Amino acid sequence: MGDAPGATGDFPGPPTVSCPVPPAQRPLEQYQELRDSWFFAWPRECLGGLLRPLALSWLLILPITMLVSSGSWVLRHHPLQLLLAGAMAAIALPMLLLLRQWLGWRSIHQRLMSERVEYEESGWYDGQVWEKPLSWRQQDLLVARHQVRPVLNRLRQAVSGCIALVLLASIALLAAGLWQAQ
Repeated sequence: MGDAPGATGDFPGPPTVSCPVPPAQRPLEQYQELRDSWFFAWPRECLGGLLRPLALSWLLILPITMLVSSGSWVLRHHPLQLLLAGAMAAIALPMLLLLRQWLGWRSIHQRLMSERVEYEESGWYDGQVWEKPLSWRQQDLLVARHQVRPVLNRLRQAVSGCIALVLLASIALLAAGLWQAQ
C-alpha cells in the first residue's frame, strides 16, 4: 500500500494521504496517548519526575520487605543487616515499574522509527502492514529522536541507578556480615 488521494480526518499528517490504519493503532497517536498517561508521563520531562514516584514506591514497599526480612533468625539479631536486606529487596518494585516504563516507551520508539505500520483491522487474526508515506516517516522520526529518545535515556539512567543501589547494598550487606563475624 502507499500514497493514495483522500482525507485522513483525525490524523495530523498531510490531508492528501489516505491511511487504512485505525487511529488508535497509528504510532503518533499511540505516542500521544502514552505521553498523556499518568504512569508513562513520569520520565517525560526530567529525571526528577521519574525518581520521585520510584522513591515513593520504594518507601511504600519497604515496611513489607522489612517484615519479610525479619522472619530470618540470622537477620533478626543483626539490625543493620536486616535493614540492608529489606532495603535491597524493596528495590524490586521500582525495578518492575522501570521495566514496564521501558517496554512501553521502547515499543513506541520502534513503531515511530519503522517505515511500516503493523495494524489489525478487526482482531489479532487479520494483521496488515501499511507503508508510511515519506512525510509521515519524517514526522515520526522527529518525534522518536527528539521526544522519545530522551525519555529512554532517562529510563536507562534510572535503571543504572537502581542497579548501582543494589550493588552498594549487597557490598554493604556483605561487609556488615564480615564485620560481625570477626
